[in-house]
Amino acid sequence: MRPTIKYFFLLFASLFILQGCQDNDDTSSVPPNLAVQDFIWKGLNQYYLWQADVPNLADDRFASQAQLNGFLAGYPVPEKLFDALRVDKSIDRFSWIVDDYLQLEGALQGVTKNDGVEYGLVYKPGSSTEIFGFVRYIIPNSDAASKDIRRGDLFYAVNGTQLTVSNYTSLLALESRTLNLASYNGGAITPNGRSVSLTKTTVAENPILINKVVTVGAKKIGYLMYNGFFAEYDTDLNTAFGSLKSQGVTDLVLDLRYNSGGSVLTATRLASMITGQYTGQVFAKQVWNSKINSYFESNNPEALKNKFTDKIGTTTINSLGLNKIYILTTKSTASASELVINGLKPYMTVVQIGDITVGKNVGSVTLYDSPTFGKENRNPNHRYAMQPIVLKIANSAGFGDYFNGISPDYLLKEDYANLGVLGETSEPYFSTAIGKITGTGKMLKQNPEKSPAYFNDSKAIDGIQNQMYLSSAPEGILKALD
Repeated sequence: MRPTIKYFFLLFASLFILQGCQDNDDTSSVPPNLAVQDFIWKGLNQYYLWQADVPNLADDRFASQAQLNGFLAGYPVPEKLFDALRVDKSIDRFSWIVDDYLQLEGALQGVTKNDGVEYGLVYKPGSSTEIFGFVRYIIPNSDAASKDIRRGDLFYAVNGTQLTVSNYTSLLALESRTLNLASYNGGAITPNGRSVSLTKTTVAENPILINKVVTVGAKKIGYLMYNGFFAEYDTDLNTAFGSLKSQGVTDLVLDLRYNSGGSVLTATRLASMITGQYTGQVFAKQVWNSKINSYFESNNPEALKNKFTDKIGTTTINSLGLNKIYILTTKSTASASELVINGLKPYMTVVQIGDITVGKNVGSVTLYDSPTFGKENRNPNHRYAMQPIVLKIANSAGFGDYFNGISPDYLLKEDYANLGVLGETSEPYFSTAIGKITGTGKMLKQNPEKSPAYFNDSKAIDGIQNQMYLSSAPEGILKALD
């Protein structure tokens, strides 16, 4: 059995054993109208990282299924029960529940209903309520890819209505919308009369937006813009590294500035492609809630470790063998991106250029309403699924306390008046990295106090894409246990 698959088999098999030991498992006495609520309580009781800190999730909170039913009946709206069973949102910022797991599954693999404009939102200068958007990049093969809109364009309104902190969610969620564009003049946002009409369609985004090599003096510098840790594209990622390797890159600039995260497995593989000399060593360590963690530590401590690998299935990973890397970040860099930065630091020099990251040092797993919380034998009467935080993750040195983000070595904020063209050597972030690699460049002078304050971005608004998650394959696990 392949080591990576074996790891997940052991991991979830162990969890299923634990789940089978829980109390209140008599689902036959659960009223149909409380099926979703029962699933929510039992899933969080078993897996939630902060289960011990929520009194209503205590193992001995309810003496019988009937008592649990009485509690659940007080929450006719499943989402309200889910929120009531979480710790304070200042601690748990990332747990999610959805009423359609098909949407969740797609988003975790880069498939979304999207018009193709990936954007950031910032406050208008001098305002605490009005905001404007800037186009970060356009997703290929989307509606926006065929329209007159590109990176660096600014928009201040949707359908003629000024964007504010109170209306942006509803305006930007419209299936069809017109973005009213503006210019950035000396800090002022000025409507320029242009507008672009866009329609959302189902879009599958390949996270490898740019992969190229530039030669600067004696340096062959690889540049990879990678926008999501989607396991479906791991083979493509390996091919991209094969291209970099065949061209003899001496240095690598990994652009994660708009990467909000994704698969832990993919993060481990990416780290293995960057290095290659640490196969079998610990890349990251997981810490679950006390009852699950205790079980692993006693029965299978290796299941708590993610290790560098040299294979994707039976395919050899194309590793660069680097001992130094340059990583570009912004306030949108999150979860699995931060895992790569933190996980590599004990092994190599990581030069981080850009802005401080989000600070998502926790991971999740998709839970379904089934006997094992996996995909097999799901309740056919609804499509609810949860993506609760189930673990905290640290590097091999035991460090994982970056709740407030990972600070860059060289602070650089994006200039909305000069975003530049991604992948071009003149683009401010890439140019700065090249300067550090060659020893010839200087940092751009900035005045952060005069820079518009960051507010939000398209992936964080979606929420589902701002995740670091473990893959779950319950069908395969059940077969392995037969």
